[in-house]
Amino acid sequence: MEIEALLASLLISFLVTFFLTPRIIEFLRAAQIVAVDLHKKEKPKLPASGGICVGAGILAGTLFFVGVVTFSYVAPLSQGSQLSSIILLAVISSVLIVTLVGLLDDLNVKTKAVSTKDGMNVKIGFPQWVKPLLTLPAAVPLMVIHAGTTTMALPLIGTVDFRILYPLLIIPIGFVGASNVVNMLGGFNGLEAGMGVVYTLSLGLYALVKHYDQAAVLLLTTCLALLAFLRYNWYPAKILAGDSLTYLLGSLVAAGTIIGDMQRAGLIVMFPFIIEFFLKARSKFQASSLGKLRDDGKLDPPYGKKIYSWTHVLMNLDKLRERDVTITLISIQILFATLLFLEI
Repeated sequence: MEIEALLASLLISFLVTFFLTPRIIEFLRAAQIVAVDLHKKEKPKLPASGGICVGAGILAGTLFFVGVVTFSYVAPLSQGSQLSSIILLAVISSVLIVTLVGLLDDLNVKTKAVSTKDGMNVKIGFPQWVKPLLTLPAAVPLMVIHAGTTTMALPLIGTVDFRILYPLLIIPIGFVGASNVVNMLGGFNGLEAGMGVVYTLSLGLYALVKHYDQAAVLLLTTCLALLAFLRYNWYPAKILAGDSLTYLLGSLVAAGTIIGDMQRAGLIVMFPFIIEFFLKARSKFQASSLGKLRDDGKLDPPYGKKIYSWTHVLMNLDKLRERDVTITLISIQILFATLLFLEI
């Protein structure tokens, strides 16, 4: 892989997201694609589809890399360069589909009364059971190109060759699962993007060291786009992540681990979200990660001593502000990301 092309792709991804986000903020506000920032006393309404900003940066950086790979060879293209471009273009197709689903969810087609001090109604999107069905078509491009290898090393079992079941079963389950599990933990300024920076950086560097070139390009361009987005999403946020970003990040992790054949690495880094899945399952996926805002700006656990999220654990341990919860969860993500490199 040409390191100069990779560095240029990363720079493009960062700059496109950094300079485009303020324009997208204006557009979303004008289109009334907004959500209430519930952890603020004044309950401001903020633009709520950050996945568009990050996705634009990823798209620009990845397509630039594909263009460099394509035109740096004289025709006819080598088989290796063709395969690299096909894989990345298939991933882009999957990511665009899943981001569209997230954007539709961010349009907030229903309203639901919530128990807040001022008795406001908060808009919500699709029911939880519908979301996996809507993200399933995004796995099709990866299934068509038979991304990844059919053999996987499973704990306690060993290496298993899934053969035809890999594209037909393992890829869609992994893609849909990752897309939706990342969507379960969020709602705090800078949380989704901040944790995303950590796990995309760690997985991207891991892929780079292991020479999984396509996965490295995909994950590292995502990391740089997220860094640029954090300029506007960090506390106090000017734009919220929205489901378009959480779906986008989950699908990118799934796609990166599939095309890089590094499923074990993906499971290690995403373990905080796997724990979140089981915590949310205790509430039949009805519980929210959000806290109850107190007059002093700190957060109380919304369900008392009942734990349905990482955020509930933290709010039960101490009286934290929104930014404290975000920083603590990012620190936890860093811990799991560090475990990834113990085997290198």
